[in-house]
Amino acid sequence: MRSLIDILDLTTEEIDGLIETAADIAANPAKYAEVCKGKKLATLFFEPSTRTRLSFEAAMYELGGNVLGFSEPGGSSTAKGESVSDTVRTVSCYADIIAMRHPKEGAPLVASMKASVPIINAGDGGHNHPTQTLTDLFTIMNEKGRFDNLTVGLCGDLKFGRTVHSLIGALSRYANVHFVLISPNELMLPEYMKSEVLEKKGLSYEETTDLEAVMPKLDILYMTRVQRERFFNEADYIRLKDSYILTTKKLENAKQDLTIMHPLPRVNEISVEVDDDPRACYFKQVLNGKYIRMALIMKLLGLKAEV
Repeated sequence: MRSLIDILDLTTEEIDGLIETAADIAANPAKYAEVCKGKKLATLFFEPSTRTRLSFEAAMYELGGNVLGFSEPGGSSTAKGESVSDTVRTVSCYADIIAMRHPKEGAPLVASMKASVPIINAGDGGHNHPTQTLTDLFTIMNEKGRFDNLTVGLCGDLKFGRTVHSLIGALSRYANVHFVLISPNELMLPEYMKSEVLEKKGLSYEETTDLEAVMPKLDILYMTRVQRERFFNEADYIRLKDSYILTTKKLENAKQDLTIMHPLPRVNEISVEVDDDPRACYFKQVLNGKYIRMALIMKLLGLKAEV
């Protein structure tokens, strides 16, 4: 039995395989419609989510399986004080695979040690979000056709942004990727990410507070929201929340083949006028997320479509 807690749990070859399967699912959905017949996915979401939870549910339904679970902890026995370990051991009796989101870093890892079915980390605090990273990688491959030789701009909340941390970890395994880290000083990428990932692997990166200055060099711009739920001080959130707002004017000097990404939800960090720009890929990401999660569910359950 195998779980997915961190994107680095997967080899680059395995990621390539998942992307290949996801592309085939997108092209031939009928071929996969019964793959998970008789299987159940439990979604244990201890933190609010729209896209990730519904994406997992849609993925399982489109594979012919069923879904059970809860979307906020107040509707579960954790409200009575039940531990994560006991919750997953119980749910393991009802489901074949579990997708779990939790506000505490490391909770899905603990769950994977106690569960008797595979656990998929659907986001743990400010730490990891491996299925969003698979979604991002699938999108990058679709748009760019490669993972190497790219200049990747990451903009906004780089301190608490688990999607950013996971994506940097994933792209750090490919050749000649240059990271441009764009954030207010208070939301810079954590030192441990710079020392343990970027510098340890000898990767090139630069830090700046000026998005427009670096825009012309970017192949990918990955926007993120400033996350209110990660702040202890409301005043700090209000001061920083509008640090970067992407508009069509700010894109005037960008490459014509720039890929604009965002893990969503967006608040106001991308103006709606950008939605009509052909370089905007964030709603494509949403659809890609369903396909890659279908591929992942199949892999962890050891299932394949009949030829």
